[in-house]
Amino acid sequence: MNFPCKHNCSYKVFLVFALTFFLSACGSDSDAARVDLTPSQPSEPREPIDTDDPNEPNEPNEPNDSEEEEEETDQIEISACRAAIYPSSQWTKCELQNYRKATEATFKQLLDLKFQTRLIAQGAIDSLVFVERTLTDPFWNSLLNLCGSIIPHCAGDPFRHPGSDEWYETIGTFYPVNFYDNEGARISGRVWAPKEPEPGKKYPAIIIVNGSVQAPETLYWWASQLLVENDYIVMTFDPRGQGYSDLTAPGGKLGSNANPVVFRRNLIDAIDFFYSTPDNVYPHNLPGAPGPRSDLNLAKTTEYNPIHELLDPERLGIAGHSMGATAVSVVQGESDWQGKMHESNPVKVAVAWDNLMLGNSLDNVDVIPRVPTMGQSGDYFLVPVPHSEPPAENKNAGVDLWRDSGVDTYQVNIRGATHYEWSLIHPFPSSYWEGGKIIAPDGSDIGKGWANPVAQYYTLAWFDRYLKLPGEKGYADSDDRLLNDSLFRDRMSWYYPSKRAYRGRDGRFHSCEYIATGC
Repeated sequence: MNFPCKHNCSYKVFLVFALTFFLSACGSDSDAARVDLTPSQPSEPREPIDTDDPNEPNEPNEPNDSEEEEEETDQIEISACRAAIYPSSQWTKCELQNYRKATEATFKQLLDLKFQTRLIAQGAIDSLVFVERTLTDPFWNSLLNLCGSIIPHCAGDPFRHPGSDEWYETIGTFYPVNFYDNEGARISGRVWAPKEPEPGKKYPAIIIVNGSVQAPETLYWWASQLLVENDYIVMTFDPRGQGYSDLTAPGGKLGSNANPVVFRRNLIDAIDFFYSTPDNVYPHNLPGAPGPRSDLNLAKTTEYNPIHELLDPERLGIAGHSMGATAVSVVQGESDWQGKMHESNPVKVAVAWDNLMLGNSLDNVDVIPRVPTMGQSGDYFLVPVPHSEPPAENKNAGVDLWRDSGVDTYQVNIRGATHYEWSLIHPFPSSYWEGGKIIAPDGSDIGKGWANPVAQYYTLAWFDRYLKLPGEKGYADSDDRLLNDSLFRDRMSWYYPSKRAYRGRDGRFHSCEYIATGC
């Protein structure tokens, strides 16, 4: 089965007015510009439960493009920084050294002629495609989204688009889809699959939900490509008010940050669409639903998931970033299921990018641990500035709640990382990310990036642990990868301990309260 890659529109990035602020904000408290609508509640530090013994090597793997002497020096510096006492000149030196990671992508990519040329070219392509869509399908209500305006394009990583990426020729493809949400706004998305799927094989599936503040789905194509390359099928989509989706539902109901409930509700809609088939079409597209009443059934929609034949309905995972991470934290635990295609919640595992339980609730639905869930976060947030003192924020509230509830969990906090390590968008501040890079699952080839390879590695290993079957790629070594602490130990935050509390395939409980210092 070879699905066509209908290269519908990419997207435009939102305005970069905050850039001057984070470049000049040295000495202020951390993350003063945080705009999350539902911040997490701090919890008290906890004593370690137990320790595991994965029998991994004690020496860290040698990083790419580094000399042995430089590695030894770096080890000494990292060790000293983890032990640095505040206040001291050593602590200040370590923090400033750490902070340099938070803006390195911005400056390296600004000076990268190849990157800038490709970004501009992709922006021009996206503009033409958007105009074409507007002319051929006038019922779209997305002109006022930032990706539909004349500002710089929402391309994300410009090296992950058809025409510039050989990935689409040999590995995977996508198929553009659109469907109505539960209140009649049209949602734009894509479903992803291997280019030449194995005949008769049923694949596990991952649905990805964006962050807020106009983040389009293109920013998360790194995850789509990573997962498809490792034998998953994937769905990405723009929640209402973002990217190429409708700005409003009939009657003027907004989306995005003006109405954040759409991140939960649209995720449930996307799950419904992903499970639709020719014999059981997506219900919100049917006559009598809110959408068709608003456009006299003339707007174009996709009746059902075009890759439904590849879906294993018993193996669904979800991932989300920022407000999407809050949606994931909520939706994974819902017992009173609101979807139309299932009587009960079909989600089996989840990953929340910055961060697990970012909020305690969404859409009046509380966070309740139900399935194995991983959180990922970093040292800085939306507008990173150097810490003037050790940060007091608790980024492990989610993993602690899951652990205390007896549900498998894992938290990875990345040193020097910002909020944009999971939404690849230039020139917003982040550590360096390598355009088009997909890492090797075992970490043998992580490339030149800093935080995004860590995100790729742990995201894939976590999904492999809970969704892969015996004999499938990633099944046999998923625990080994999750327990290979030496690989990224030096990239883990010294402010926010990375930790885990989960059971391996052999039934053994792996618990660790501070992965970076040894388990």
